[in-house]
Amino acid sequence: MSEADKQVSETAAKRVSRRAFIKGVITSGVAVSSTSYLFRASTLAGQRSSAGLGERLITLNVNGQQRRVDVVKQETLAWTLRYKLGLTGTKLGCDRAECGSCTVLIDDVPYYACSVLTHTVRDKKVLTIEGLASPHGKLHPVQQGVVDEQGFQCAYCMPGFVMAAVGFLKTNPNPTRAELAHGISGNLCRCQDYDKILTAFMRGAEYMRRSSRA
Repeated sequence: MSEADKQVSETAAKRVSRRAFIKGVITSGVAVSSTSYLFRASTLAGQRSSAGLGERLITLNVNGQQRRVDVVKQETLAWTLRYKLGLTGTKLGCDRAECGSCTVLIDDVPYYACSVLTHTVRDKKVLTIEGLASPHGKLHPVQQGVVDEQGFQCAYCMPGFVMAAVGFLKTNPNPTRAELAHGISGNLCRCQDYDKILTAFMRGAEYMRRSSRA
């Protein structure tokens, strides 16, 4: 094999590997977290579990399933989803409603899960990145757009961005690029890869329109 053929082969392998990585993240929300964040989260987990007092059992509708969970009155939805229901696609970034990495849909409307108290959504439908694909594993059109355009770098912020985009496109299925940028402006990308993100979501919007006409 010539040197040129080797380079082509290596480039193709990298593209396939990155596509597989993005598809994994887009369906489950799994991404690498910083060591400092993991330390902080494990410490808080110990504090919460040792307290234990005042917890109560409630039922939540999450991703179309009824989930029973113990929550304290001041507990946020982001914490409940991640550390009690195991839905780690909902990321905790700033934990103060600034970055959007914890965005989920509540009755089809995007919300920062870090700023919503769990007990307030008992009679509502919560959708996270894990529940976006079909039960048979077919990706949501917006997810497919991200895979096809490889629209993110580190992908930590991707689940929140995707949920925000899905919520926005429910209200405006045929946006201009500027309208889409405004619609997801509550989410921040640490890698500042906004051009790729918008391209991916514009492709996802196109896929959504096609599927609605099918």
